[in-house]
Amino acid sequence: MRFDRKSIVAFAALCCLVAGCSTAPKTAEKRDKLRSNASSTLDSMAATDPTLRDFLGRAYGYAVYPSVGKGGAVAGGAYGQGVVYEQGQPVGYSDLTQASVGAQLGGQTYKEVIVFENAAALDRLKGGTYSLGAGVSAVLVKSGAAREARFKDGVAVFIHPKAGAMAEASVSGQKLSYQRMSNAEASNSR
Repeated sequence: MRFDRKSIVAFAALCCLVAGCSTAPKTAEKRDKLRSNASSTLDSMAATDPTLRDFLGRAYGYAVYPSVGKGGAVAGGAYGQGVVYEQGQPVGYSDLTQASVGAQLGGQTYKEVIVFENAAALDRLKGGTYSLGAGVSAVLVKSGAAREARFKDGVAVFIHPKAGAMAEASVSGQKLSYQRMSNAEASNSR
């Protein structure tokens, strides 16, 4: 059976949409675990690059994805769930999805932090679905990397590999969705 390019793109997009149907984890236990994992992710990334905390402190908000899985062989996709912070406080959940076609092979998991420079940038995410454009590139977390990072269109992206290898490391085309936390959850997270 032979697949054309449109079929591959449609399949990859469908996989990402199915995986990303629920922005917040379904149970309170899973939401607690995601918030805990997001906090641990920030700690481990800051341990690798202590300048990351200063960078986050100057930003209006950020989204932390403790585990993003990405794979592909010509067509590919990525998915991860995360926690959104506004001025250092958790305010919601986010799904990250990505579909791609082109020269790629392999699979990997990584941690990702998307930093929003100001309220307008964060509001674009909180307004529903937000897409990272072609001009946004990721900074690999290593000592001192955040000191050199710059915002592009109000956004900066940091990635810390966990496992695997892939011959492609693009964040362009990532789509982010947002779901506000309940007031009780937000209060309990502080």
